Amino acid sequence: VQLVESGGGVVQPGGSLRLSCAASVFTWDYLTIGWFRQAPGKEREGVSCISNISGSTYYADSVKCRFTISRDNAKNTVYLQMDSLKPEDTAVYYCATAPIRLGAFRWSNQDAYTYWGQGTQVTVSS
Repeated sequence: VQLVESGGGVVQPGGSLRLSCAASVFTWDYLTIGWFRQAPGKEREGVSCISNISGSTYYADSVKCRFTISRDNAKNTVYLQMDSLKPEDTAVYYCATAPIRLGAFRWSNQDAYTYWGQGTQVTVSS
């Protein structure tokens, strides 16, 4: 079981990045795929998630209208398009999978996620 994130890097404020999370076929059977992030000195927090069945998406208030999560089932890959990046978006970004369907009130519950990737660093700085 593997989740591999990529696409992180250094970008100026206002810039964009697209993160990718490639999953093994087994992992792709999981019902929910989420993105989380952890900034230095802060707890890990939920950023967004997508249902692998319905395509429903959820976002943290801090990234709404700036980030977009999507999936490509043919490639077993989930993307996080990040636009209008701010310095406070600087963090290590992780993708994770949950074996259950998570709704609006549970999607950011990290205990529900079973498998995690190794993370990719995103730095927003001028």
